[in-house]
Amino acid sequence: MSRPSTALRIRVNGADHDVSAEPDTPLLHVLRNVLSLNGPKFGCGLGQCGACTVHIDGAARRSCVTAVSAVAGKDVVTLEGLGTPERPHPLQQAFIDEQAAQCGYCINGMIMRAAALLARTPRPSRDDILSAMDANLCRCGTHMRIVRAIERAAASGAAGPAGRED
Repeated sequence: MSRPSTALRIRVNGADHDVSAEPDTPLLHVLRNVLSLNGPKFGCGLGQCGACTVHIDGAARRSCVTAVSAVAGKDVVTLEGLGTPERPHPLQQAFIDEQAAQCGYCINGMIMRAAALLARTPRPSRDDILSAMDANLCRCGTHMRIVRAIERAAASGAAGPAGRED
């Protein structure tokens, strides 16, 4: 027997959306399956890998372990909210320029976490970058390209729309 769904209004990428979901449904499932936003990826489902990272009120958060009810009244930004294919965010462009993706599965989380870092620390040291990105996993081993992309974006003055990296 399934539990009844609840009508919720969530704000994603600057637009309000009315969704029907059980309150404890992971935000990731609503983003992907209801709103068709495929930037956030399902990686581990345990909040450990970072592939599902989004910004919630400016903080980098794991959407696979965040209940959709927890974001009511908050601003959620996904990778799609940073830039567009025609006008990528400077951080997205830096990842392209550095060819930081191999399989690309982790890149959503890497970019979202990096955007939060740059918003908080516009000119991070390499140690700042390594420390911030330590919580996100990449199985392909493109870590050094990812670090170079973040350094490139920082050098260009690109601060993400997020406010904190928590």
